[in-house]
Amino acid sequence: MGAMSVRTQSSEPSGEASHRAGFACFVGRPNAGKSTLTNALVGKKVAITADQPQTTRHTVRGIVHRPDAQLILVDTPGLHKPRTLLGQRLNDVVRTTWAEVDVIGFCLPANEKLGPGDRFIAKELASIKKTPKVAIVTKTDLVDSKQLAEQLIAIDQLGKELGFEWAEIVPVSAVGDKQVGLLADLLVPLLPEGPALYPEGDLTDEPEQVMVAELIREAALEGVRDELPHSIAVVVEEMLPREDRPADRPLLDIHAFVYIERPSQKGIIIGPKGKRLKDVGIKSRKQIEALLGTPVFLDLHVKVAKDWQRDPRQLRKLGF
Repeated sequence: MGAMSVRTQSSEPSGEASHRAGFACFVGRPNAGKSTLTNALVGKKVAITADQPQTTRHTVRGIVHRPDAQLILVDTPGLHKPRTLLGQRLNDVVRTTWAEVDVIGFCLPANEKLGPGDRFIAKELASIKKTPKVAIVTKTDLVDSKQLAEQLIAIDQLGKELGFEWAEIVPVSAVGDKQVGLLADLLVPLLPEGPALYPEGDLTDEPEQVMVAELIREAALEGVRDELPHSIAVVVEEMLPREDRPADRPLLDIHAFVYIERPSQKGIIIGPKGKRLKDVGIKSRKQIEALLGTPVFLDLHVKVAKDWQRDPRQLRKLGF
């Protein structure tokens, strides 16, 4: 085992510590448990969780407020070998973010052996010299202690191979809420000293329109992921409170477009007699109402934007 330190117990706080505030981002290949962890730390559903990669494209920030610190979680898109212009642009966003945050948490599921995808990310991390890196072993509820120990050793080795030292290696289970508080305790000392950067009560500074678009996109992808893995973009054109409504019965009108790449995909999204699109509308409307805490009228239209993933002009228009 050598000098590797794995934290399972919080160390005693020493005297009066000053307040810290800063930014952390979680990285890891798709489905490594990043969004679930963000939600467990913040205590409210902010990041969009789906069983498919590519849904958290935008920087969703969850904010963990503590008496001694404020930890702001910046959710970067997944880093992957770029196949399209969109992929390339996402990767640039990722690297810029990594260089700007105070600490990077690399999420590695306990139940999957380290693979090429993990190595690809770890290698990129090794090139970001200054930022402290914490290895977070997620989904520990899915393995026994022997498997967990093997994974911890493998992760320690991975750092050594690539010539860097993990600031911490922390096993957590966001689902079982195991060690999530400890993870926050270990991230806080890596933040710079300073006052809170956001007012208490803020959970996310993601513009509501973007979060609404993500919820619609997630609902639209459900059930058609194989046919349209990520050739769907959603743009919320406007969100306006309906006029002439009594104050105690407000209604928010949301007009949104679901963009697809080819006319042939239109039928898939709309479904026979418009049934699928209607389901998407009902499902996302419920989630939007829960998110915004107000009744919503959702007006959804499907539009074709030819090959938007490869066209810089379309990408800009769709918010990438």
